[in-house]
Order: sequence, then C-alpha cells, then structure tokens
Amino acid sequence: MPKNKGKGGKNRKRGKNEADDEKRELVFKEDGQEYAQVLRMLGNGRCEAMCIDGTKRLCHIRGKMHKKVWIAAGDIILVGLRDYQDDKADVILKYMPDEARLLKAYGELPESTRLNEGIAGGLEEDEEGPGDDYIEFEDEDIDKI
Repeated sequence: MPKNKGKGGKNRKRGKNEADDEKRELVFKEDGQEYAQVLRMLGNGRCEAMCIDGTKRLCHIRGKMHKKVWIAAGDIILVGLRDYQDDKADVILKYMPDEARLLKAYGELPESTRLNEGIAGGLEEDEEGPGDDYIEFEDEDIDKI
C-alpha cells in the first residue's frame, strides 16, 4: 500500500476559507475600474452587471474567485474595464454587505443604489401601501370552506 503524502482529501480543501470572517481593508476604485451591481448570473463564470456609470456590461469572474467567492444577483462588485471592449469587464472583487454600506456612506455609490441586504434590511423600512400582508379569517368563514 502506498503511503499517504498529502494532508487530506476534498473535505479539507472545502473548509479552507474560514479566515474570511475577519475585517479586511476597504478597497476603493482606481483608474480603469468601476463599481457595479450584479443584475443576473449567466453561468460559465459570467454575470451581467449594471455599472455605476450607467452601462450594462457582461462581466467575467476571474479564476482566483471562481468557486471560492460566491456572487449572487444584487451584490456590489468592483470590475476592471477593458480598453478594447466597452461592453465587457472583469470582476476583481466582491464587496461584503457591510463594505457596500460603507461605500454608500462615503459617497462612492449613488444614493439611488439599492443594496441587497436580505430580510433584515427590509424589516426596518416603512413601505407605502397596506400594512398587513396577511388575511384574517373569522370562524364562520372557515366553516364555509
């Protein structure tokens, strides 16, 4: 029987990025880069994103992020623009929700940008329209059904 020379199998590799919980430095855009919000995922390492400058671009997720950083619709990302193709870009970085809120607070993102904050973000806002999203039934109504 051959000796095991590695340190483990695929389950060890799967639990690699536990160190992502710690705070990282906020990265701002530079020349040739732009902030964008993911509109939809297309598969094959690509997504469609609306950049802050108003252009809809087809974005390619770089290999370093592929299968390690999960991107979903509504996420704020940093894309690198291409000199030779204006309608395509490369995803450089995905911002965590708290980092995206900081970018908006610093004025990097416009106020009209809707941050996808999940269930917790929707509870605090007062929505216009009917306040109750449920229907109450009387005992008589239940008996008729």
